[in-house]
Amino acid sequence: MKTPSVLFILPSASYRITDFVAAAGELGVEMLVATEGHQTLAANMGDRLIPIDLCDDQAAANRIVEAAGLRSIDAIVPVDDHGVVAAAIAAAELGLIHNPAAAVGATRDKSTLRAKVGSAVRQPAFTVAGLRADLSQIGRTLGYPVVAKPLSMSASIGVIRADDEDSLERAVDTIRHILTTAGANPNESILVERYVPGPEVSIDGLIHEGEWTTLAIFDKPDPMDGPHFEETLFVTPSRHHQDVVSEIEAVAAAAVGAVGLRTGAVHAEMRIDGTKVVLIELAARTIGGLCGRALRFGLTSTSVEQLIIRNALGEDIRNIRRESTSSGVAMLPVPAKGTLRKIGGVEEARLVAGISAVDITARPGDVVRPLPYDGTYLGFVFARAPKPDGVEAALRSAIQTLSIEID
Repeated sequence: MKTPSVLFILPSASYRITDFVAAAGELGVEMLVATEGHQTLAANMGDRLIPIDLCDDQAAANRIVEAAGLRSIDAIVPVDDHGVVAAAIAAAELGLIHNPAAAVGATRDKSTLRAKVGSAVRQPAFTVAGLRADLSQIGRTLGYPVVAKPLSMSASIGVIRADDEDSLERAVDTIRHILTTAGANPNESILVERYVPGPEVSIDGLIHEGEWTTLAIFDKPDPMDGPHFEETLFVTPSRHHQDVVSEIEAVAAAAVGAVGLRTGAVHAEMRIDGTKVVLIELAARTIGGLCGRALRFGLTSTSVEQLIIRNALGEDIRNIRRESTSSGVAMLPVPAKGTLRKIGGVEEARLVAGISAVDITARPGDVVRPLPYDGTYLGFVFARAPKPDGVEAALRSAIQTLSIEID
């Protein structure tokens, strides 16, 4: 029997490289990697590494199709947002399981996503502000507070709450500065939407032949009121009422259908405003960072990366369910701009009851910036317990042992 060959589109800055390498090895699939440049992978993979330009989706797809003429490719898996369009174009050309390029493209542009979803689910009232838009009129029309966002960025970069006209103007100026620094067009339009109060949740799922399967719903017990939106604690399963949980799943499935996604991983963010579930974001990928390590499935503790690979190869994974144990992760946001000197208390955090792992991803000497300027985190703390309350308590106890020194 032929060993399946899977090509992964892996941005060099992705947190997920190690986990997908491990998952491919555990499943016994041949791993090919398309990337814009990764020295360690280049040294280890030889001709199984395909250099691509992640800033040009069509050129990247053409390069992958060209590589497929030299060796077999059975599936293409985009690991992060940046590769979803190239993956769709290349997989369609090769006759592999794929999403429509227009559908995944919509998840990469916030205004297109809002338009695609339309009235299929509740969304915040919004407008798209061009370079010379009348911000005072937009604020009056939507009603404060509002949230301003760049159309093309992810990981909460450039997402800023504004409570009045002055703070909206400052937010837009900051977003344009962030776009300039990132090498993007500083004059691009900006999404401005009405702020939605209430607790935030995220949901992760896989789509098989257009059908949605929920993998996990995470509560975010810390308030996310702005002005910037650092993510901290994620705890699953959700402690919301079952009616709310069912509505979260229904909103995710309806949004996926409206956008036109047909396969692969999906991550969505929602707010619960009273009894109303409101869609905030939708991405054609799993939960970011290392947070996927909080999830295990079935009796064999299958990883989410293994499920993604199996789904991409056409296996029906709709009957698999998350393990019964509660789990969660604490993301460690950057508290201030500067040079990281030290993160203390890590060993003490690992000894807290219920903590399963502490992974510090930042290194001494790294220059770090907080949101809204940068979406990276200092590390991730993982916990497991019989109930969600125990997971949250363990994570909070572990975080209290940590000390962060930044010059």
